[in-house]
Amino acid sequence: MAISNRYDFVLLFDVKDGNPNGDPDAGNLPRLDAETGNGLVTDVALKRKVRNFIGLVKGEQPPFEIYIKEKAVLNRTHERAYVAIGEQDAIKGDEKKRKGGGDSADRARAWMCSNFYDVRTFGAVMSTGINCGQVRGPVQMTFARSLEPIVTLEHSITRMAVATEAEAERQEGDNRTMGRKHTVPYGLYRSHGFISAFLARQTGFSQGDLDLFFDALAQMFEHDRSAARGQMATRGLYVFKHDSELGNAHAHALFERLLISRNDASGEPARDFGAYSVLFDGKHLDIGASLQAAPGVTLTRRC
Repeated sequence: MAISNRYDFVLLFDVKDGNPNGDPDAGNLPRLDAETGNGLVTDVALKRKVRNFIGLVKGEQPPFEIYIKEKAVLNRTHERAYVAIGEQDAIKGDEKKRKGGGDSADRARAWMCSNFYDVRTFGAVMSTGINCGQVRGPVQMTFARSLEPIVTLEHSITRMAVATEAEAERQEGDNRTMGRKHTVPYGLYRSHGFISAFLARQTGFSQGDLDLFFDALAQMFEHDRSAARGQMATRGLYVFKHDSELGNAHAHALFERLLISRNDASGEPARDFGAYSVLFDGKHLDIGASLQAAPGVTLTRRC
């Protein structure tokens, strides 16, 4: 059964001596706001980590398959949907016929929602080539933004090897190659999220799916280690649960009351999470604790 409550949430995570989200258009430099210098991590990057976590813990089995994944050929997945609903004839023949449509596309879309976790969670455009329609996902996230401006460091790195014989000859046996690595010394990032009960009803996003999503946000960095992301961690997941589908308070008004501040005024750059305090209406919230945030709205710290 689909969820029947609206949720809003705040995700806090940090990075130390790493690159949380490189920008391929800027030589893989950490993304940032050019005007303020605050670091950015895209919603796409965060959703990728959620998808990877779900695929890992659920073994890529229905109803937890992942639609957008490495090396996926999307139209092959669309074909699977038409075969599963017994409409394989709808994707045969000329291009117009292959695109499907009408009731067949609706049934294919429903099959995709039932079998693919990320489709019923984040939505998908599945009308390219073989038409499985479009899905508006109930879960949406913003870019994450660092609390303070970040400093990007550039490091020279050395590899004691070359890739080809030609390179070895050019270097006369000194098979040493140089490269660059970009890191952020430290940054605490904040992202906001929104979960619609109305859209959940359309995709079949259930309470079990919701709990799994929150588990993913809490643990996704633990299974995403790399040389560039060795020290990333979720530092807080604050979930506002509304008593109704429509909601009992504006999301922005709730978010504004969750304040993150520095513990001292020395002006020294932060280098760990201990430099900050997170308070809601001036109150610290322990992991697992809940409080009444507004009439009909409960705030719980999940991690």
